[in-house]
Amino acid sequence: MTNNNSPAEGAHPLVYRVRLPLSSSVVTHVAGLIRARRNAIDSRWRKLNPGRQALLVFAFLRHDQRLCDLAGGNDISAATLRRWVLEVIELLAAQASRLDRALKKIAKAGSAIVLLDGTLVRTRRRTGDEDRPNYSGKHKAHGLLFLALTDERGNLVWISAAAPGRSSEITTARRNKITAQLRKAGLGAIADLGFVGLDDDPDDPVIITGRKAARGRPLTAAQKEANRLVSRERAANEHGFADLKAWRVLTKVRMSAAYATTLLRALLVLTQLQTTR
Repeated sequence: MTNNNSPAEGAHPLVYRVRLPLSSSVVTHVAGLIRARRNAIDSRWRKLNPGRQALLVFAFLRHDQRLCDLAGGNDISAATLRRWVLEVIELLAAQASRLDRALKKIAKAGSAIVLLDGTLVRTRRRTGDEDRPNYSGKHKAHGLLFLALTDERGNLVWISAAAPGRSSEITTARRNKITAQLRKAGLGAIADLGFVGLDDDPDDPVIITGRKAARGRPLTAAQKEANRLVSRERAANEHGFADLKAWRVLTKVRMSAAYATTLLRALLVLTQLQTTR
């Protein structure tokens, strides 16, 4: 039986080029990390130089290219490329700021507020009871919940560890002690209605949200206008998530869910290097 999709006998495999919309400074930065890592472990020879390794990793992260296809087009094994991808992800994730340091940097720059929101990163559905917590009833999909902070212009400054998809944003924020860290840094945060009730000190609030309508108690005109103002200020936060999800590997995370936090923090660093408003 003949497979019509297979190349003819003796034919050469087809290789195509894909544009990577990244600045040269990002490539140089990552290549430098790879070069320093090779020197640290005394890796004397690899088939591709640090710059080429960085480009292959970017192709995987930016366009969600399959490892076996990338490896075949560059005359290396898929296992080797997988090791290189994981190596770069770990090197970048190590540069991501902790929450307290990120807020301290924002305060030092003279800002008074940050923008807080959550997003679901979809994952491949797996069988078994262990994957059930990853199902989000809100999004009707399997995934992991991440919280993120941006500055007033929408630049990402911090991202949380992964939480199961069924987790609520407010519970995840409490586990990360976001309100305590904001008070410590002397900052406030603007958030959506999913974070109503997060602030544990209503007399000295640091979380600004809109107002929810209750049964038999509709919002007044003033409250609706206040909600519109909060939504307008929060719009920049969506730009931050859009920058992050431009890395198409996040369309559906196929690697281990336990490794997703490392992946997101690596992409956070790349996004910070690439995008500044």
